[in-house]
Amino acid sequence: MTMSDNLFIVALAIALILEGIGPLLFPNAWQRYLKQISVLEPSHMRRMGGVLVTIGAVCLWYLL
Repeated sequence: MTMSDNLFIVALAIALILEGIGPLLFPNAWQRYLKQISVLEPSHMRRMGGVLVTIGAVCLWYLL
């Protein structure tokens, strides 16, 4: 495996850990959150996704 392969696997592992913390520690709150999100308009969801991607890209840019 190359260094970039290892970095990708580490990044994926961190993302999975962070995504799993909410349902693991607060399953009821997480379920309510998903119900609230499910009724949002697709355009609002797209906007939220764009904001999250932008924040992630800026953070990554600062780190590298």
